[in-house]
Amino acid sequence: MVKPRNERVLAKTRGDRLRIARERLFQSARLAAQAIGIAVSTYGAHERAEDPGGRDYGPNEAKYYAKRFRVTPEWLLTGFGPGPTGEAIVYPEQPDPAIPRVPVVGYVGAGSTAHFYDVEQGNFDEVVPPEGSTPSTVAVEIRGESLGTVFNRWIVFYDNIHRPVAPELIGELCVLGLADGRILIKQLQRGKSKGLFTLISSNDKPIQDVEVEWAARVDSIARRPNR
Repeated sequence: MVKPRNERVLAKTRGDRLRIARERLFQSARLAAQAIGIAVSTYGAHERAEDPGGRDYGPNEAKYYAKRFRVTPEWLLTGFGPGPTGEAIVYPEQPDPAIPRVPVVGYVGAGSTAHFYDVEQGNFDEVVPPEGSTPSTVAVEIRGESLGTVFNRWIVFYDNIHRPVAPELIGELCVLGLADGRILIKQLQRGKSKGLFTLISSNDKPIQDVEVEWAARVDSIARRPNR
């Protein structure tokens, strides 16, 4: 087993935290990937998550890595919570309690599908909301080009209230809960049949004539501040 280092280390990104956790047990990323059954190229890209040339990982991967590297998925995803034993972790700067913040509850991935973090409330990342936010306002982070080529790592804000589709939402970008369980972020249009809707996005083919159980208008999309 690799001995824990005593020097102070930085854990600013998900990739940094994954590398720190791995270094306690494995000398190299290659050895770790082979031991835990992950493709070497995939694992190496995850250790560069949130950096140029890297590949981000989500809640499911965080759970897998956390179990094998003896940390918590919350720490890998957000930097908060117990870090690896023996490491002097530099946690993210604590937010000013006077500045209101809202939780980042998940991310928007390929096909504009929303993926929600399966961690305890209070362990999510938090961001400063736009003006006019409400107690119901939450956020999701855009990953990749699901909402357009320029929006990777931007933040989508909306009110997490599940209401049936209202006429004023037609033509708007919305968070949508479909009857088949999917949650998508798409522009909402009327479908060809009564009670059905067509969902539009810039990077995917329209989804024609689907049943939408609830809809919430996207209030704003903002660039994520550097951490």
